[in-house]
Amino acid sequence: MYKIFTAVAAVLCLSTAAFSQTKGTTKFGLQVGYNASTVTASGLTNSDYRSGFNAGVSADHFFSDSWSLKVKALYDQKGWDNGYIAGGMVGGATMITNYKLDYVSIPVLANWHFGRTKNWYLNFGPYVGILLNAKETRSDMDLKEYFNTADVGLDVGIGVQFPVSNASRFFIELNGQGGVTDLIKDNQGSTLRSTVSSINIGINF
Repeated sequence: MYKIFTAVAAVLCLSTAAFSQTKGTTKFGLQVGYNASTVTASGLTNSDYRSGFNAGVSADHFFSDSWSLKVKALYDQKGWDNGYIAGGMVGGATMITNYKLDYVSIPVLANWHFGRTKNWYLNFGPYVGILLNAKETRSDMDLKEYFNTADVGLDVGIGVQFPVSNASRFFIELNGQGGVTDLIKDNQGSTLRSTVSSINIGINF
């Protein structure tokens, strides 16, 4: 019983030490995640999601043990499935296709760390996505000229971290993005906005 108590106490001490942060500390991170993305138009959500992934790096600068500023740079797969494409864009009749939009996304997030050992966190803030490519899958046509270069919106996430060593933490995070700008260039119809839900894992060090 004494050995068990000692082991539990050691783990608790390690957790407390591992999550203790001081003003001026900067943590760097790597992450990868699964994306489920779609679009909204005039308040209606497209029912078919594109499955994709995200991967990237982050820097998290602490102003106290509870607050930090996190900046990410991610390769972000977005888009939607079973959407209409106008006949004029593909040289024929209007048809159903899947849209593949890939971005470099840069969220800038206020990060609130909470809980006894500050292992939980909630982050929120704006993001900007820079369009890398845009295609529809039925004919594999390049549609980049029809889409705006930037996707701007709001990002929110909640996560939990687990100590790997004194300096490293494994994390699991649920994240969402909601666009506020129109995806379509010179759009004459309903404003088309991006929305993404993701589950991410990674390590901070």
